[in-house]
Amino acid sequence: MFKRPKVTDGTDTGQVGIKKKSKVPGVMITQYIETLPDGMSHPDFTRKPIALTIQEGKFAFFKAIVTGDPKPTVTWSRNNGDVSDTSRYQTKYDPNSNEHTFEMPNVQPDQADTYKCFATNQYGQAMVTVVLNVIEVGYKKNKAQTQAADEDFKTVLKRKSKIRPKSEQHERKDGEIDPKFWELLLSADKKDYEKICAEFGVTDFRWMLKKLNEIKKEREEEQAAFVKSLSDLKPIRVHADGTASFELDMDLNDPSSSIFLYKDGEMIPYTKELGDTLKHSLKQVGKKYVFSIRDLLPEDAGLYQVDVEDVTMFSTDFKIPVVDFLVKIQEVKAKEREDAVFECVLSNPFSKILWFGKNLPLEQGDKYDIEVSEDKLIHRLVVKDCMVVDKGIYSACAGIKSCNAWLVVEADKDGQKGKKSARKTTRAGGSGMDLEKIAQEQQAKLEKVREERKEQIKAAQEAAPPSDSPPAPVKAEPTKVPEQKQVKKTAAVTLDPPVVESTEETTTEVEEDTKELGISSGLSDVYALRGKPADLNVKMNMDCDGTWFKDGEQLNSSGGITITKEGKSHNLTIRSCRDDNSGVYRFVTGELSTQGKVTVGDVPAFDEDDLHKFSKPVIVRVGQNAAFKMPFPPQESLMVRWFKDGIEIKDGGGVKILREPNHSRLLLRDCLRTDTGEIKIQLTNPFGAVEATSRLIVLDRPGPPEGPVEIVETTSSVIEIKWNPPKDDGGSAVTNYIIERQQAGQSLWTKLGDVSAEKTTFRDRNVTHGKKYNYRIYAENPQGISDSLETADSIMAGIMILSGPPGAPTVVSASKACINLTWTPPEDDRGVPITGYQVEKRKKETNEWITLNALNDPIKDVKYAVKDITEGAEYEFRVSAINESGSGDPSPPSAMVCAKNPNMRPCFKNPEDFIVVRAGNSARVKICYEAEPPPEITWLKDDEPISPWINVINTEGMSQLVIPSSKRSDSAIYTIKAKNSVGEASFDIEVRVTDEPKSPGPVVLEQTVHDKLVVSWAPSPDQELDDRMYYVLSQNDSNTRVWKTVADRLFTNTYTVNNILPGVQYHFRIYAKNDMGLSEPSESPPWGFSSNRVPITSNGVGTSDVCFERPPSILVPLKVHTHPKGYQVYMTCAVRGCPTPTVSWYLNDVCINSDSNYYITNSFGVCSMHILRVRPKDSGVYKVVAVSCLGEAECSTKLIVED
Repeated sequence: MFKRPKVTDGTDTGQVGIKKKSKVPGVMITQYIETLPDGMSHPDFTRKPIALTIQEGKFAFFKAIVTGDPKPTVTWSRNNGDVSDTSRYQTKYDPNSNEHTFEMPNVQPDQADTYKCFATNQYGQAMVTVVLNVIEVGYKKNKAQTQAADEDFKTVLKRKSKIRPKSEQHERKDGEIDPKFWELLLSADKKDYEKICAEFGVTDFRWMLKKLNEIKKEREEEQAAFVKSLSDLKPIRVHADGTASFELDMDLNDPSSSIFLYKDGEMIPYTKELGDTLKHSLKQVGKKYVFSIRDLLPEDAGLYQVDVEDVTMFSTDFKIPVVDFLVKIQEVKAKEREDAVFECVLSNPFSKILWFGKNLPLEQGDKYDIEVSEDKLIHRLVVKDCMVVDKGIYSACAGIKSCNAWLVVEADKDGQKGKKSARKTTRAGGSGMDLEKIAQEQQAKLEKVREERKEQIKAAQEAAPPSDSPPAPVKAEPTKVPEQKQVKKTAAVTLDPPVVESTEETTTEVEEDTKELGISSGLSDVYALRGKPADLNVKMNMDCDGTWFKDGEQLNSSGGITITKEGKSHNLTIRSCRDDNSGVYRFVTGELSTQGKVTVGDVPAFDEDDLHKFSKPVIVRVGQNAAFKMPFPPQESLMVRWFKDGIEIKDGGGVKILREPNHSRLLLRDCLRTDTGEIKIQLTNPFGAVEATSRLIVLDRPGPPEGPVEIVETTSSVIEIKWNPPKDDGGSAVTNYIIERQQAGQSLWTKLGDVSAEKTTFRDRNVTHGKKYNYRIYAENPQGISDSLETADSIMAGIMILSGPPGAPTVVSASKACINLTWTPPEDDRGVPITGYQVEKRKKETNEWITLNALNDPIKDVKYAVKDITEGAEYEFRVSAINESGSGDPSPPSAMVCAKNPNMRPCFKNPEDFIVVRAGNSARVKICYEAEPPPEITWLKDDEPISPWINVINTEGMSQLVIPSSKRSDSAIYTIKAKNSVGEASFDIEVRVTDEPKSPGPVVLEQTVHDKLVVSWAPSPDQELDDRMYYVLSQNDSNTRVWKTVADRLFTNTYTVNNILPGVQYHFRIYAKNDMGLSEPSESPPWGFSSNRVPITSNGVGTSDVCFERPPSILVPLKVHTHPKGYQVYMTCAVRGCPTPTVSWYLNDVCINSDSNYYITNSFGVCSMHILRVRPKDSGVYKVVAVSCLGEAECSTKLIVED
């Protein structure tokens, strides 16, 4: 027998726990009573907190709106930790918006958790959970142990997938397999293995399966750390609403684990909320995760991966074929029990497109037939046996392109009521075009493109043998239409270019039957230009008579219409088309008829004035927006297209195209210089097309002058240079050039002057012989100054004069870290001042001289400390003098010197001679020393060898004594001795292990003489253990009521206090103090008033007791305040009284002490009230009332809030 568990969450004894369903998903409601009183309600959420993923250090917050009567109380909590720390968690409530806010300033990774929000009143409780994910900046070491230690900040901040982006992929060697191959296999079904292997050129299937099993085993071990199960992996697919999605079932070990989405190795942001503006979104329902991509573009193709923390869970490849619809599906009107046909033609062969009916995918079956032509360009959907419930929107999707149309099903009115009518054999719908002809034309275009590509490849290969030509495409055989009584065909429409006037007739192949009359060629729909002739023609299979009708009325040869007959051909000619010639024309002979629609119209046209205005160029600067507007007469079936330099512009990104009935606008945002070009608008309707052209000019500063800079002349007094004008003048002519100069080795650039745009040379006459100079040239136009053209190498004025060699370097001193050198200046500087020296080194047994300083960083002095050396290696050095011309001849090398320390007697560096350690802690004594060769280290305790449990750690230049878990008995004098072949040294360190002292014993007070008091106390138990312990005496009297230190560093157990006044009560505290701090005090009994003291003789003067009591009074009253709305208000007053009175604040005689909108404090009688943001309803009379047992006092003021 099963027992129903009791509901105890949020319910008290005697309450029931009834689970209620909220209108907001994810909210759990518990109702405490079975029947709610009238007008009362349990709590509920009208807006729940939203899951948040945020970078650490940012401001994180959750918001919620709750309802319920009485008003619920809202509290917050987290699964793993508390939220009581007000410095990290702050709860706020806005009564205007009824929003409860939970804020986390400067959010940290340890705050990532699942949070709960509770709304509670006396009738129930509502609870909702929300997840906070914190992205760690730099990733803490304990969570990123798998990353390399030298990973730079940028790589850490931006997570990377195992599939690297194209910009970071290294060039693969022959035979190396793309890592994308294994990622796809890990998430694919076995039936797809062969297709994936063929795509990546893998032919060894046995090796592939063996390698895949090894990788799959490693991946499953990695996944087990984060997920319990992983199943139902569905690859990415496109939907009828223009979105794509992929999904998987995943049971996480930790629901707060971070989930990341990658595309081609780059992390991409996503949102967990529907309706958000991000392109990528995640929807979670239980264990099912669905990732969606909206607003599909060709750039969305790529490898998508889902990672939990740093482990890949699922990979899917999104391929977007290059395909479009030449003929889109059209609306179909079908009768009940009739078949409906949707047809379309693609621009490229496509084996299978996706069909959707009312946003649901359709498959081949009893209800639907999906047909594809042999050339895979024509695709059909047949909806069999249409019923009224089948009506709706049907879509065809090819890649990311889609089209849709309505299916309208009319009920069969002729059928018997209550009985199902018979199935019809007719088909409704179709495109109304000759799809076979359009497909053949497109196939011919594709074949032509393939042939052109073959020719290009053949020309590129030159001597290589030509590649085999591709097999000829298989053309679809024309479909034969069975013989029928009435035939109607529409003219084929050529999409590129649009057909202006269509008079071409398509012929329906009818089986030859000489015994029965038939129509060989029927009428088609015709678009005729106004004022131009139009011909309608019908061909019969035998000579016969017929009648022409227009909109049901019979026609004769009159009113601009001529009807003729030539054998089997019947013609109707409209000599000059007018609007009243539009209509449905029908030819009838016997029981046969054919009809076609004639539409009369004009080619689109522009107004001459508007065309003239549009033709003027639009001139903008870089970063500005460019706008084009072209009015035109409103027309039906008008298509507007914009082009730039012959390429069609699409709406999106920085391009905004607005289409209105009577005009169109083109807006190009944040124009660049490269946007300069021809802008064209094209209007197209069934009768033809018209274009208007304008030009966009984007002005910018010019490009840099063309280099390289040529040296025309260089002497001891003149340098002449030459350059070329910039390739791009920025849309405005260059006005002048600016020349700057820098002396080699210096950082300052000096402007030399300007030259006109006609000159591209400059002569610098202010140069010094032997010095080198750098030049840079700028081009300037009205829009600004270009980037600079700089000389590649420094240019010297005159010829190069180098200094003679300095004296050979002398080694002053040498150690393992530094070798000090000195040398003498060169005897012959050859007339050019020396600016510094360059030092080189050569390691023994090598021939390479290595420079220690650059030419632009010369050594100013004749000495140098070489620190770039290896201990124990031998070196020799040489020096060169540097002048304006460069580095001169090197000096003779120095003597070979070894990088090692000289022998040295041990000596200690800044040691400490006294260390205090708290008992129980480890004691560490660090002593640094210098000695060569390394000394032998010995430690002693009170001149005795140290105990075995004491550790000694010796490193180069330092020795460390470690006492784990020290005790008081470890206190001693520790001696370190260092001895080597040169000498020895020792040093004593006193280590004192102690703890906070225990409190002294009882305190005794005794007064032996007037105004003196002897304070005695029992010693602390630690007095005998710690010879550095002493006592501190503090005193408090009834006059000052402040504790003050009377005596310090007392090493005895008694002290005489002076200036003891009669009538004053005294208290004393005794502390024991040592190196660790103070003990707890020992309190003395009170002294004074009725205490035992030396009697004071009276001289006959009457005495009375002193009374400190007084009723409350206002020392400083409140002041009048006038503040604007939203400002801060701060009121204060001062109150006095003994005993301390109780202070209350009132607004318009209503107590506001408990109102959270007012911050009220009372500090030693100074009463303050603070309003953070004053509101109009805060205006009024404020009153402060101080009440005690002796009376009361009050003061008031007025607050005025201005709008």
